[in-house]
Amino acid sequence: MSTNRKTAIIVGVLYIIGTVAGVLSVVVTQPILGGPDYLTKIAANESQIVTGILLVLTMGFALAMVPAVLFSILKKYSEALALGYVVFRGALETVAYIAMSICWLFLILISREYAAAGASNASFIQTLGTVFLKGNDSISSILVIIFGLNALMLYYLFYSSKLIPRWISVWGFIAILLHFSTAFLMLFRLVAPGMSAIVDVINLPIFLQEMVMAVWLIVKGFNPSAIAPAKQA
Repeated sequence: MSTNRKTAIIVGVLYIIGTVAGVLSVVVTQPILGGPDYLTKIAANESQIVTGILLVLTMGFALAMVPAVLFSILKKYSEALALGYVVFRGALETVAYIAMSICWLFLILISREYAAAGASNASFIQTLGTVFLKGNDSISSILVIIFGLNALMLYYLFYSSKLIPRWISVWGFIAILLHFSTAFLMLFRLVAPGMSAIVDVINLPIFLQEMVMAVWLIVKGFNPSAIAPAKQA
């Protein structure tokens, strides 16, 4: 098996791991974080939040490996964009996932204090919890923008290089532009951050596109005729 074929399989598997972990993290945590009594729910379901944190970190680290694995191939077409993809997906996106996980860890600590606090301290603790919850929401909105930018870089490189069929890249372009809109909807509080019917519908095209692309990479790999030779020094 050639190196490029192995790379395609690894990237496809990483996409599936990252996407599945991300979806599961929302499924596990949203019923707890989404209600007005979230501090009470967190205190009673700490293990679910911890599971959500582990899933978010799994997603972040799996997806951070994608640009690292692809760099040697993508740099043959545009080293600047390949490096930008590493920075945005490999670094900035990972930092955002870590920051989100830290917010959830603080919410666990705050929920413990809330459960033990008397009526006199409950208001202050609720305010503190709201700060971290809103901070997590802001990180989610910024994450949408970071992901959108790195995805545009990737799909441009894939489209121009023909490493994968162009219809998959075009689908990615359209889907990621729709995904971009959710950031503004959340930033302007037109929809609630996290799982909502509107956000789910808007994000469905990019979810399907990434899964189709992942399966294509695993089954078909990169187009051999499109692989550019390494540049001579």
